[in-house]
Amino acid sequence: MYKAAPPTAGLARVGPVRASRPQSSLSPVPCRRIGCSVGGGGRSLSFSRSCVELQRRLGLLGRGGVCLVPPFRVPARASAVVIERFQRKIAAMDDGNAFKEILTSLPKPGGGEFGKYYSLPALNDPRIGKLPYSIRILLESAIRNCDNFQVTKNDVEKILDWENTSPKQVEIPFKPARVLLQDFTGVPAVVDLACMRDAMQNLGDDPKKINPLVPVDLVIDHSVQVDLARSENAVQANMELEFYRNKERFAFLKWGSTAFHNMLVVPPGSGIVHQVNLEYLGRVVFNTDGLLYPDSVVGTDSHTTMIDGLGVAGWGVGGIEAEAVMLGQPMSMVLPGVVGFKLSGKLGDGVTATDLVLTVTQLLRKHGVVGKFVEFYGEGMSELSLADRATIANMSPEYGATMGFFPVDHVTLQYLRLTGRSDETVAMIEAYLRANKMFVDYSEPQNERVYSSYLELNLTEVEPCISGPKRPHDRVPLKEMKTDWHSCLSNKVGFKGFAVPKESQEKVVKFSFHGQPAELKHGSVVIAAITSCTNTSNPSVMLGAGLVAKKACELGLEIKPWIKTSLAPGSGVVTKYLLQSGLQKYLNQQGFNIVGYGCTTCIGNSGDLDESVAAAISDNDIVAAAVLSGNRNFEGRVHPLTRANYLASPPLVVAYALAGTVDIDFEKEPIGRGKDGKDVYFKDIWPSNEEIATVVQSSVLPEMFKSTYEAITRGNPMWNQLSIPSSTLYSWDTQSTYIHEPPYFKGMTMDPPGPHGVRDAYCLLLLGDSITTDHISPAGSIHRDSPAARYLLERGVDQRGFNSYGSRRGNDEVMARGTFANIRLVNKLLKGEVGPKTIHIPTGEKLPVYDAAMRYKEDGHDTIILAGAEYGSGSSRDWAAKGPMLQGVKAVIAKSFERIHRSNLVGMGIIPLCFKPGEDSETLGLTGYERFSIDLPSSVKDLRPGQDVAVVTDNGKSFTCTARFDTEVELAYFDHGGILPFVIRNLINSKQ
Repeated sequence: MYKAAPPTAGLARVGPVRASRPQSSLSPVPCRRIGCSVGGGGRSLSFSRSCVELQRRLGLLGRGGVCLVPPFRVPARASAVVIERFQRKIAAMDDGNAFKEILTSLPKPGGGEFGKYYSLPALNDPRIGKLPYSIRILLESAIRNCDNFQVTKNDVEKILDWENTSPKQVEIPFKPARVLLQDFTGVPAVVDLACMRDAMQNLGDDPKKINPLVPVDLVIDHSVQVDLARSENAVQANMELEFYRNKERFAFLKWGSTAFHNMLVVPPGSGIVHQVNLEYLGRVVFNTDGLLYPDSVVGTDSHTTMIDGLGVAGWGVGGIEAEAVMLGQPMSMVLPGVVGFKLSGKLGDGVTATDLVLTVTQLLRKHGVVGKFVEFYGEGMSELSLADRATIANMSPEYGATMGFFPVDHVTLQYLRLTGRSDETVAMIEAYLRANKMFVDYSEPQNERVYSSYLELNLTEVEPCISGPKRPHDRVPLKEMKTDWHSCLSNKVGFKGFAVPKESQEKVVKFSFHGQPAELKHGSVVIAAITSCTNTSNPSVMLGAGLVAKKACELGLEIKPWIKTSLAPGSGVVTKYLLQSGLQKYLNQQGFNIVGYGCTTCIGNSGDLDESVAAAISDNDIVAAAVLSGNRNFEGRVHPLTRANYLASPPLVVAYALAGTVDIDFEKEPIGRGKDGKDVYFKDIWPSNEEIATVVQSSVLPEMFKSTYEAITRGNPMWNQLSIPSSTLYSWDTQSTYIHEPPYFKGMTMDPPGPHGVRDAYCLLLLGDSITTDHISPAGSIHRDSPAARYLLERGVDQRGFNSYGSRRGNDEVMARGTFANIRLVNKLLKGEVGPKTIHIPTGEKLPVYDAAMRYKEDGHDTIILAGAEYGSGSSRDWAAKGPMLQGVKAVIAKSFERIHRSNLVGMGIIPLCFKPGEDSETLGLTGYERFSIDLPSSVKDLRPGQDVAVVTDNGKSFTCTARFDTEVELAYFDHGGILPFVIRNLINSKQ
């Protein structure tokens, strides 16, 4: 039974459960030990009650009340600063929470209480009623955590006065309730934590201080690949290969679940992280030891925003920022503006939630919502299921927002009951949110809330569509697809162009597929994948796909056997309702057999194409197509050989697979010929909304969710057989090609290195707009001619065992070599050549990017990167910052940055600089052959967020950029050489 409680109460754990260290119940005694940093022994601090109180609150009292704080290990010059800091902390904590007077009991209807909560109405502040619901969550968190040190009364006031303060880009701290990881980002996070333990020990402190202080949920979902498709045995065969490739990684994660407290690991084969979060992990309201507060989460995957559809505030952050949150650090963030998005009307017949989200994505992208929250409201909300809302929230990164938030209402409560949350839990959630003015009841008059800007969409105006061929926000109405495709073929190479000569556009390539004749043309579909939590969490589109398959089977249509079809549900619940409905057998008949429970094609784990198909594409330069129900379609992401990639609803994925091409007008041209010899059109196989609703009503049952999630952490025989050591410190294997001790803390001392400028740096890469984290640090296959492949081959790993870059993120040696290894990278230094190479400026040699970077490092030269707009868009991939740092990149100068990636660059000590509006490398006449110097003050005190910085080249050019350190805390990270060294020094200094 699901309980809205901390994971220790509501979730079985993999490995033994370890409780957090309890605070001492013994009476504390004055600490006069020599060298005590809190009690004053041997220091200028005089002993007071504050010392004892602080010891108790920080859990620093041992048996008999003995102080556990060891002497400071800080340089003498920092002692005064540290002592002053503690004086402030001690003074602030004398009275506990600054808002304790509004701690209120929440009564149960039948007597007793659910718990206590910090009551927003008890503040009697009229500004609260006008605040967007998403901002109220930030406000409650600030009030609950207000110790006047990490979070101050002034921070609370900033949020209360949001209407006036948000346009001023003010900084606030935020302490999320929990952290969410998937294995591609979770492995490097646990590697970093293990490495930080080593660093703590090397600096003479307790390595156990490196331990999550908030619940951490890690779902292993990114490793399964579609090696086998179109087979009843695909799930088992793909899982066996998954374990063969990833056994070492999985054992490492299993070690982490026992070595670190408060960490849950959900085993492979369970589902996709965001769907599991939506259906099971999401608490909506926490009840921790009788204290009630809203669930909130940051995750190391950009689509963490999916949980916003459940009314839980959540968004993606870089892995390094998530690690700091795990260790008790508040997130520093700019108080965001909120775009109010009003929905009215109702979706028309035949229009899906996927059509809606692609429309919303295009609208919001055009409006401009980077760094903002989007909050949905209006009478149209009642027409959207929770799954529809989650689909829209999921694609927040694609429209650029930090969150796409849907406040909790009756639809949310219905979904909680459907997914197996107990009646008592749902009653507690509703009572708390109503009492704290965080619940929307559309049956009551609505108070007018204030938003930073407004948008409106009438749902009746949404039409069937897909997006592509290279970006999620390039929406194409279905009726215009054929025309758009022919334009793309002719257009010059770009986001909407392939530059195929007119005389070659009708080329037909004939080949033999396992003994039978086959053919491909430009636009032929070679991958059709029902994939991604964006859509597999939504029963209406999944069952809709089943109905399309059923109608096609009944009419005698068949998908061509050389098209790689696959179905990868986001949880076991999907399988249950597809079987219950009787539709899975029709999907199987069309080749959409279940291939595994994980992200698969959406993240590039599409597996190899058949050799005959791959050869036909490569040898004839065919622009082949993939159609997938995912959320990203950047070039090179889905598969190296599919240059055209379209996002579509699951029913449309089946329809395009049946047609075999994207070069079709579904309104006018037949999809195929039926068994009676007659043409079959799109309208003949497309189900009505009523048909879909009837199947959903009869097939999606609460018991399916309960039975699935009761068993989720039991694992499977392969997982349960993994043996792991029981140790606090990880024993690094120097021969491992999966898990390797990174060099981040080698030679680290307690002295921060201070800010660094750049002197006579060479340009490593000259890039254009929309360089994604896939370009910077690809997650997919390792090319056989790459530096990473060379490294693996030298260590006895054959090509079959290369696995993917994503699976090897625990090894810095592989990942540094994989940085800028995307085969679709366009580097302007190469004058039109596409690929992962650059020019080594001093010699003029064309080299793989890694090889050039290493040569610069060996010769003692700094490097920078020049880029265009939206640098670092896409996944929240910390290796897209770690990799350049290891390659020696000191600064990135771009027209604009994606939010998470800019933060990650700062977190790794790389300087993010923005060209001034109207300027870029072209307008400034930069060729990339210059040498660049960036002067920064030697003291962080002389730096301020967003200040102007001069960049000077060796040929006399000079221009001004904006330093994108956006907060004072980010400047502190930069001063320390990155966020993780900052956290280590902070833990040692503060003794937390």
